Amino acid sequence: MDVSSFLRKKFLLARDGLHIRDRRSMSCAIAQKILLLEELINRDTIFIYVDFRSEVETTLLIAELIRRGKRVVVPVTLVKEKRLLPVEIRDLEKDLVPGYCSIPEPRMELRKSNLVPGNEVETIILPGSVFDERGGRLGYGGGFYDRFMAYEAPRAKRIGLAFELQMVDRLSLQAHDEMLDLIVTEKRIIQGIR
Repeated sequence: MDVSSFLRKKFLLARDGLHIRDRRSMSCAIAQKILLLEELINRDTIFIYVDFRSEVETTLLIAELIRRGKRVVVPVTLVKEKRLLPVEIRDLEKDLVPGYCSIPEPRMELRKSNLVPGNEVETIILPGSVFDERGGRLGYGGGFYDRFMAYEAPRAKRIGLAFELQMVDRLSLQAHDEMLDLIVTEKRIIQGIR
């Protein structure tokens, strides 16, 4: 097992070990911080993941962004193409269905009518397994978000959501690992070096 795989496994186990009450409380603290950021307030098109398993919860954040009139875009995972398809949603309850690995994704009919070009995305909010103090991020090993950031929305602000227990001083990253502008935890906001 290589170092990245070991770190992913170690930190995902720690994240999975959080009690749901603690995870929800910390997720609320993260949402409160992110809603005050210029990268959200002054941007209209926000690409954001829908939480799955033990990730920082985003459903309340998504609902608030929709309520504020933001153009909320969530990913559809295209496994064969190894990419994320950005699709706008307007109703958290009606627009999502279980997709790849049962991750909530936009309904099939929205994938054509509400497709958003990547270059229109102004802010990307993404999950990960491990983050560092420079804005480094290890995802889940598929490279989906790295490719999306690099090739489809390279000018968008990049914000990682993490619990403090997912932070390390410095990750050993590969050339294809994209850096983030900010990481928001329940305790602080970390400025990346991107």
